[in-house]
Amino acid sequence: MTPLAAPTHDRGITTLTLDSPGNRNALSAQLVGELSAALDACAADDAVRAVVLTHTGNTFCAGADLTGPPDPAAFVALMRQIAALPKPVVARVTGHVRAGGLGLLSACDISAAGPGASFALTESRLGLAPAVISMPLLPRTDPRAAARYYLTGERFDAAEAARISLITLAAEDVDKALVPVLDGLRRASPQGLAASKELVTATVLKSFDQHAEDLIARSAALFASAEAREGMTAFLERRDPAWLL
Repeated sequence: MTPLAAPTHDRGITTLTLDSPGNRNALSAQLVGELSAALDACAADDAVRAVVLTHTGNTFCAGADLTGPPDPAAFVALMRQIAALPKPVVARVTGHVRAGGLGLLSACDISAAGPGASFALTESRLGLAPAVISMPLLPRTDPRAAARYYLTGERFDAAEAARISLITLAAEDVDKALVPVLDGLRRASPQGLAASKELVTATVLKSFDQHAEDLIARSAALFASAEAREGMTAFLERRDPAWLL
């Protein structure tokens, strides 16, 4: 079963849908590979003006699939691919976003979330850290808010996500809110979009170029640690980790 639904097209907008609700659209090696291939196809297709990334089920993305995680370098390459794609990528979120899912979300150029969305950087509670997802997330998010949610793992809603610039906008009706956004992208020229995107993603891409190697190594070391093994085991066994006070 493929974790990515067949793309759909509507007046220059291609929609890619994460479609693995059984594991809450977790980032498996297969999903990362399929999404990367689909983005390559969008980049090469002159009929595609922009991409919408959305999901089935009540979760946009639950982070890494702990039973079959992708290679960290492959996930980093996917996030950078989204940021560097010469066509805008718009995230449409109506469900929960956790851990690595926030990296996927942050790599998108524009994002809208509805009242059913919630967000949390849960890595610290597993003995990990939001290492590689920092590259697209920190340049775009309020630093004081990032410090709070990186450290505490607290859950927050779409209104807070918009306030701290994690997402572009929060709306009661996400599809209605995205109508003027997608209309604007359809009115823009391909060259104008590509050149404008280069300007707004320059800082994010610089972060990838400067920090990717170090953060991939840091992430791997954390995943291999005894504390992370305890944290992930406790999560899978639905129990409290040994360090809980």
